[in-house]
Amino acid sequence: MRMGVSKATIFLGFLYLSLFQSVLCRFVVEKNSLRVVSPDDIKGTYDSAIGNFGIPQYGGSLPGTVVYPKENRKGCRNFDDFGTSFKSKSGAMPTFVLVDRGDCFFALKVWNAQNAGAAAVLVADDVDERLITMDSPEADGSSAKYIENITIPSALIEKSFAEKLKKAVSSGEMVNVNLDWRESVPHPDDRVEYELWTSSNDECGFKCDMLMKYVKDFKGAAQILEKGGYTQFTPHYITWYCPQAFTVSKQCKSQCINHGRYCAPDPEQDFSSGYDGKDVVIENLRQLCVFKVANETKKPWVWWDYVTDFQIRCPMKEKKYNKECADGVIKSLGLDSRKIEKCMGDPNADEDNPVLKEEQDAQIGKGTRGDVTILPTLVVNNRQYRGKLEKGAVLKAICAGFEETTEPAVCLSDDVETNECLENNGGCWHDKAANITACKDTFRGRVCECPVVDGVQFKGDGYSSCTASGRGRCKLNNGGCWHDSRDGHTYSACVDDEEGKCSCPPGFKGDGVKSCEDIDECKQKKACQCPECSCKNTWGSYECSCSGDLLYIRDHDTCIRQLPSAGKRAKEVKSAWAAVWAILIGLAMAGGGAYLVYKYRWRSYMDSEIRAIMAQYMPLDSQNEVPNHVSDERA
Repeated sequence: MRMGVSKATIFLGFLYLSLFQSVLCRFVVEKNSLRVVSPDDIKGTYDSAIGNFGIPQYGGSLPGTVVYPKENRKGCRNFDDFGTSFKSKSGAMPTFVLVDRGDCFFALKVWNAQNAGAAAVLVADDVDERLITMDSPEADGSSAKYIENITIPSALIEKSFAEKLKKAVSSGEMVNVNLDWRESVPHPDDRVEYELWTSSNDECGFKCDMLMKYVKDFKGAAQILEKGGYTQFTPHYITWYCPQAFTVSKQCKSQCINHGRYCAPDPEQDFSSGYDGKDVVIENLRQLCVFKVANETKKPWVWWDYVTDFQIRCPMKEKKYNKECADGVIKSLGLDSRKIEKCMGDPNADEDNPVLKEEQDAQIGKGTRGDVTILPTLVVNNRQYRGKLEKGAVLKAICAGFEETTEPAVCLSDDVETNECLENNGGCWHDKAANITACKDTFRGRVCECPVVDGVQFKGDGYSSCTASGRGRCKLNNGGCWHDSRDGHTYSACVDDEEGKCSCPPGFKGDGVKSCEDIDECKQKKACQCPECSCKNTWGSYECSCSGDLLYIRDHDTCIRQLPSAGKRAKEVKSAWAAVWAILIGLAMAGGGAYLVYKYRWRSYMDSEIRAIMAQYMPLDSQNEVPNHVSDERA
């Protein structure tokens, strides 16, 4: 039987009521500081609640002058209809438009003021109450366009404070204020932890479209931050439980898994067609398990690849929002599908699912973070982000979460912040000769901090002075000491030690920093003073010569008789070696001749002996010529 939309709406009302009861509670309003600079009678700092649309300047501040329009004070109509413009004149401070609450959406008030040239909007509360968060409405065709295009920041202020501003403006006083977001995000260290509360549902209208676009646009920056170890990202998914009275109903079974424990609204808010809420819950669970499995392999950034690929390949409109399509994405990314299935568990089991149970527990606020009730919600360093879910705006909020000077390069790009060191080195110390500056650009502005260059630490206040210290400092602009070169000689007053002093080298006198002058050793009779010496001064040194064949000894400042010249000694040595070689060659030749004579005589003797022995046993042709050395013995 087809259920009417009205019944679906009633059931969804119960479903949202269950959410309200389950996370009732503590909704933390994220605030920024609003400081009144003038007039003196209302000068001070006041709280303001950051609007959940537009682009707050996280990590920065914005000064301006408050204007309270004479007409269209609630800002619900176009200010052009009243001939009102808030555009600042050249050189003037930006205009903050003060409008009253009521009669139309907060976002429409801000949009109309933005179109009229406002730099920011302050909305005056109309009742005495605690500040609330100005959220964007559920976008329909008429509001979707302007909500998406709001780029200025806005804030809600208390009624009592607003009355003070109105009174000051009405009396003709110039009201100068400063919106400050520098402490809106805690920045304790060099790593930012942030989380995104999202949903895989792509049929919920403007907010779903905005969320999908944000995930696609931010993926690159998110993966760079995660791979570099600068951030720790965690995705989360909101689920609700089905009211006890509806647990066994057809509606609850179609929107929930695990017997009503984990539910999501019907994507089309029509139970009779399209996908069911439980389809969304199952895909949400799958995406959580994709993150867990990817995190186990030390590649948590793969979640961004899966979510963006699933949005592109498996949209509800094309009837591809199913397990088969999801498995194809998982396979293409090389993830272990068996581990993911094991992580998901059985959606039909009448028991808690550990993964989704953990998500429901996480929805409850802890510490400074309130309960998560708005979808999507971004949390940075345990503070809920307020503003447009857009790459540049979110990146500013994340960059504001880094301790100053620890921001990664992506936070210092031109589209995120302005490099204050480019103009006059930010007012910091600067060595033009070595092109070294103490100005260090940060996301929040700049700091003047003496640098470390090539392993050498500069020390000083960073504003008026920085001096190289420690070993190796002389390699950098001679350590700030005097140095000069003449006639192929270079001298420096830099002493490369831990003390880091400048001292003129031997042969010079002066302070060692600005000047070192040559000492005339000859004129001052500091050297070359022996009777036989003749002195000539040079830059940084002197030359001393001796008369006759005498040789000057610099260490003793005296002249001595010279040893034979090197040429003469060389000839003597050469002659001696020639004689030695002649003797050696002669001995070698004599030895060789003696050996040959000996060898000839020995061979002749052996030949004669062998012939005599052979003659006794066989006749030889020349027997009669061989003398008989053996005598016959007769009996």
